[in-house]
Amino acid sequence: MFADRAKIYVRSGKGGDGHVSFRREKYVPNGGPDGGDGGKGGSVIFVVDEGLNTLIDFRNGRKYKAEDGENGGQKNCRGKDGEDIVIKVPQGTVIREAASGKVIADMSGDNRRIVLLKGGRGGNGNQHYATSTMQAPKYAQPGQPAQELELLLELKMIADVGLVGFPNVGKSTFLSRVTNARPKIANYPFTTLNPNLGVVDLNGTDGFVIADIPGLIEGASKGVGLGHEFLRHIERTKVIIHIVDVASIEGRDPVADIYAINKELEAYNPEMITRPQVIAANKIDAISESEKDPVAALKAEFEPQGIKVCPISAVSGEGVKELLYHVSEMLHKIGEKPIVFEQEYFPEFHLDADANAPFTVEYDRKNNEYVVEGPRIEKMLGYTNLESEKGFTFFQKFLKDNGILEQLEKLGIQEGDTVRMYGLAFDYYK
Repeated sequence: MFADRAKIYVRSGKGGDGHVSFRREKYVPNGGPDGGDGGKGGSVIFVVDEGLNTLIDFRNGRKYKAEDGENGGQKNCRGKDGEDIVIKVPQGTVIREAASGKVIADMSGDNRRIVLLKGGRGGNGNQHYATSTMQAPKYAQPGQPAQELELLLELKMIADVGLVGFPNVGKSTFLSRVTNARPKIANYPFTTLNPNLGVVDLNGTDGFVIADIPGLIEGASKGVGLGHEFLRHIERTKVIIHIVDVASIEGRDPVADIYAINKELEAYNPEMITRPQVIAANKIDAISESEKDPVAALKAEFEPQGIKVCPISAVSGEGVKELLYHVSEMLHKIGEKPIVFEQEYFPEFHLDADANAPFTVEYDRKNNEYVVEGPRIEKMLGYTNLESEKGFTFFQKFLKDNGILEQLEKLGIQEGDTVRMYGLAFDYYK
């Protein structure tokens, strides 16, 4: 079975404790402190492994722990650092915080390696606390605690083009004709139980990758049939090809099928309906002469909406090359930038011991601006990408949830006033 989801537990290493000890040598009766520092805990690191294409390995191993740092020792001996744990995942894996479902990392595009949880710092030995008035400190610093998270891993296939359509409309036949993929083909619903990837090579232009998604049924967006298990695989695709059976061999209405599929895509993820689409009117070789022209009906309905209809026969190959060149042209207009899901959950912030650190909200009369400061604010700004829409939304939610907006309003802030945070200036608007 194709494994595209897994739930795992990860834990970074605890920092080693600092040591309390004193020099005890012959002829040195009152030696000073010589307690060594604790070692750093190991980190949890995710890397992309090109040799993997499923999450099947996570079905057996569900707990991943980095090594704790070693405690410090006598004679200024520093504890050994804990070993990192490196977790290999296929390209296209989205890592989410399990409870909230928010994205921590998307292992796609340039994201080949991330340190998800940092190991705890080792504590200082008592040698660091000697002063002129405290020459024999009997305390040392404990190591930072470990961090832990429950994660949901989702594999979203990286394909330029997604094939969608009801069962038995010819998606697998089409894919086997235009690519090197060899999907199982038979005449019954849900023939394709696993998503199939294939590479299209076209003379005179760049190739592209197609993902064949198992046949949809109405209610798929609500999890009916195999809905949720496979709809996630077309979230990355830049272009969607709807394959419909214009011969109506099973009595289906091609126009109604397109609307039904678009309804499922929109219900699952409203952004999907905005992706460029093209309709592959398949099985033109099986249209009976006595019927009205179903291809003309499709064109009359959808081409005024900007959706091109390409008549094809996946069996004979008629019209297939024209469809592929049209899709290639669509991809060229869109560009090569991959669809990567933005970070929504920040372990550094949610798991940090400084998450409840204080901050101040004050009015600076001299510069006529409101100033928000504190270690928590500085840290939040350090890992939030304010240039992205989601990053700025997270920033606004942080200000609201922590009562900062409320405090600014109590100080009398008005729309258009300036708020300054560590060198960054913002105009205030409700």
